[in-house]
Amino acid sequence: MKFFEREEERRSFLAVEKLNLLYNLVTTVLIIIFFERLQDPQSMLLGRFLILAGTFVIIYAYTKFPSPAMRFVRIIGQMALLSYWYPDTFEFNRIFPNLDYWFAGKELWLFGCQPSLLFEQVCSGYWWREAFNLGYWSYYPMIAAVTLWYIFKRPKDIERCTFIIIGSFYIYYLIYIFLPVAGPQFYFPVIGEEIAAIGPYPEIGDYFNLHPEINIPQADKDGLFTSLVSMAQASGERPTAAFPSSHIGVSTILILLAFRAKKGLAAALFPFYVLLCCATVYIKAHYLVDAFAGLASGVILYFTTSRIFSVLHKEE
Repeated sequence: MKFFEREEERRSFLAVEKLNLLYNLVTTVLIIIFFERLQDPQSMLLGRFLILAGTFVIIYAYTKFPSPAMRFVRIIGQMALLSYWYPDTFEFNRIFPNLDYWFAGKELWLFGCQPSLLFEQVCSGYWWREAFNLGYWSYYPMIAAVTLWYIFKRPKDIERCTFIIIGSFYIYYLIYIFLPVAGPQFYFPVIGEEIAAIGPYPEIGDYFNLHPEINIPQADKDGLFTSLVSMAQASGERPTAAFPSSHIGVSTILILLAFRAKKGLAAALFPFYVLLCCATVYIKAHYLVDAFAGLASGVILYFTTSRIFSVLHKEE
């Protein structure tokens, strides 16, 4: 059955909608718990109410005009909400003391240097910079490519695919809420690169609660993909979500999903995946330990969320 062929009405929630409702509920409870410490809990609650209302409106529209196209809207709508939930994690973790000093210290202890500083020095040329920024920029096109492949080529598996992707994102977001690590691109400009290179690393407490802006070291450098990444960081980046790297974790999941669907698709995406993994450290978005944790967690989350989906749907 092709995705856009006529289908019978489905009144139940899609798997991704169930995930949304669960994440909405869990974070609403957290808002109530931390209400007095959050900067604008009323707006956070309003946002959740609007997402909830919008979800039910789309489902209601689907019951009136059931079609694969409307189901597509339901799925893509849930994926689009990830752009809202990501910066929302910062509204929680900004109330906790920053932990970058600990992760930077472990980085130096493990590798004898700060790989993010050394990497950029060793590969400092224009083409290196553009290649790695191309990889980093490819993150969302990779998500779109895998999702669309499943929609048009494996429509029966699209719910499993999107459940794995979105479920993994939500698990990462819950980690980020309670683990306030901003990454080198935020922490190093605060302490200075001389200290960043050799330590010791000072605790900065709630500094990012009052200074959430990013210092963009690539902003004055030329190159199409360097500029695109800098603009994306300036518009949506927050001092959050460094450990583990969800860029590497989710892109690892995408490669596994692509391999399951079509080995040729996985092969086509793999060069961008390699560049992306390198880029997370190269542009100082992550410590190297974040990258290793992202790789390991991505594999674990792929099999865990896949298994959960099978159990919930009573599949063999």
